[in-house]
Amino acid sequence: MQDLSRLSGTTALVTGASGGIGAEFAARLAQRGADLVLVARSGDKLEALASSLHSAHGVRVLTEKLDLSEPGAPRAMFEWTVEQGLEVGFLVNNAGGGVGGAAAKADPAVVAAMVNLNGQALVENTIRFLPGMVSRGRGTIVNVTSASAFLPTPYLAAYGGSKAMAQSFTLAVAAEVADAGVRVLAVSPGVTVTGQKSEDILPAMASLGGLRQPEQVVTTAFRALDSRKASVVDGRRNALFARLVQRLPNRTARALGLRLASKLTDF
Repeated sequence: MQDLSRLSGTTALVTGASGGIGAEFAARLAQRGADLVLVARSGDKLEALASSLHSAHGVRVLTEKLDLSEPGAPRAMFEWTVEQGLEVGFLVNNAGGGVGGAAAKADPAVVAAMVNLNGQALVENTIRFLPGMVSRGRGTIVNVTSASAFLPTPYLAAYGGSKAMAQSFTLAVAAEVADAGVRVLAVSPGVTVTGQKSEDILPAMASLGGLRQPEQVVTTAFRALDSRKASVVDGRRNALFARLVQRLPNRTARALGLRLASKLTDF
């Protein structure tokens, strides 16, 4: 099992690394001595972050500009790491996106790209990098899901569904490799300040769980890794909400989701 306080000699790959939670993960991993591979769609932001982290911590930082919502992108990313001779020992599947609105009015292509990013890419990345970790008897995978995974929310149906799939997949894989020296964790943020629109789109969820910062989410993730949990929800109020809604009858949960959705500002 990896000592996560000292990661010198470990290569960590972070998707969605150009800002928010991904950039914070990258910074914490660099502080612990890990070399980095940073992946995101924004090449300029990646290069700026890479330069900053290399200067501050002296670690090697490689960047790869890539849109993981595109078919074949996860495979291309994995093959690129192989070509570079990289042995990824810490994987953070953070890249994700949100699309809201009535399902009957949704653009199928836009929704498919979101589901590919939130679900398919996370699953494929995990499956591609996991065998190497298992064969070495050590490694860590953190999959960033969402508190939305626990509550079916009308007008965020595909988003919540994609996150629920990621959550269930991560828990199952964590059980499979529990005795293989590999840590697999699902971390579920609530509404978090990331520079995207989530904190504006669902103010009701922000009022329930509080508006969280990327630093808080990453701290929660590392504490959970130290405690050997397979799943953690960031923030006490978000965690309480997630536990409560899982105990509700389906009909009641749907009604609660609809009530929260009535507060959506963009739809």
